[in-house]
Amino acid sequence: MNLSDAISHASTIFMPEFLFGADESMLLGERAANEEAIHLLTEEYFANPNPGFEFDLVMELAERNRSICDMMEPETVSGDRDRSRNLASSLSDDDILHGVAALQHRSVEKVAKEVEGMNATRGVLYGSKPAKGTFVGIDIETTSASPDRGYIVNVGWEVMTLEEGAEPTDANSVFCGIPEQYEETGVPLAEVHKITWADVADKKPFREDKDLQKQLLKALKAHPFMAHNAAFEDGWFLLHLDGYAEARKAGKIIPIDTRDICRALDPEVRFLSWEAKPASLEAWAQRRGVLAADEEERHLGLDDTDLMFRTLIAELKERNLLK
Repeated sequence: MNLSDAISHASTIFMPEFLFGADESMLLGERAANEEAIHLLTEEYFANPNPGFEFDLVMELAERNRSICDMMEPETVSGDRDRSRNLASSLSDDDILHGVAALQHRSVEKVAKEVEGMNATRGVLYGSKPAKGTFVGIDIETTSASPDRGYIVNVGWEVMTLEEGAEPTDANSVFCGIPEQYEETGVPLAEVHKITWADVADKKPFREDKDLQKQLLKALKAHPFMAHNAAFEDGWFLLHLDGYAEARKAGKIIPIDTRDICRALDPEVRFLSWEAKPASLEAWAQRRGVLAADEEERHLGLDDTDLMFRTLIAELKERNLLK
């Protein structure tokens, strides 16, 4: 598929009733075509100042893909279904530079020059200046690992100034609805987030809750946002939050990945086995004494956001990086 094919595919009128009763191979083929088109269109949108289409075209195709996935077996943690290519495993190097600059209140040019001149590692970058300022922390819970296949069922965010003894403000926690068929089959990935049908019943779906979307977009544009594995929230908001892609492209939204900060600053990470998931929020919080050794991460938006902020401040304090 090339870009022209992708635009044509996304612009085709979709009749979901034509796929009712279709076998798995047909659904997989349609899903694969949708996801390839989403990937090509997203790349073109961010690479080209004038891509020739609005990002709404991508959002609508993602909606179409979710309706296809609703006809398939729900996703499980232990399942062997592949993930969509439309979720990056990490933020780009350019995003990291912008995040470090925002974290340290320096220009991106200065940070980039430092990287070029010193061949600086991530640890050197994050540790070269104290962190300061006000940030939005956010975490979402979803029904899939892929943003073009599932739904956001919970979102939590709050605002925090990075300083010792700081308390969060403007805390929000919202449950979001999903299609009624999941009342019978159960909320996908509930084994992770423990969200049940009772939590989401009669709630507005995230894509339909325009007031929530406006509130969230305003918060994300007001301050750089932090999340543990921020590429996850970034990828989901691209395909779910109206106006996010446009603001991201314009540089009005800056994601900062606290998992990357953990890997860069915490020397213990490199000595622990990969199987121990040393850079996970739970393991990091336990090492910093924010969680007891026998405590677990809650896996709920606002709870995990608060845990992330408290662990980050503990790490920065440990490294003498709080101003």
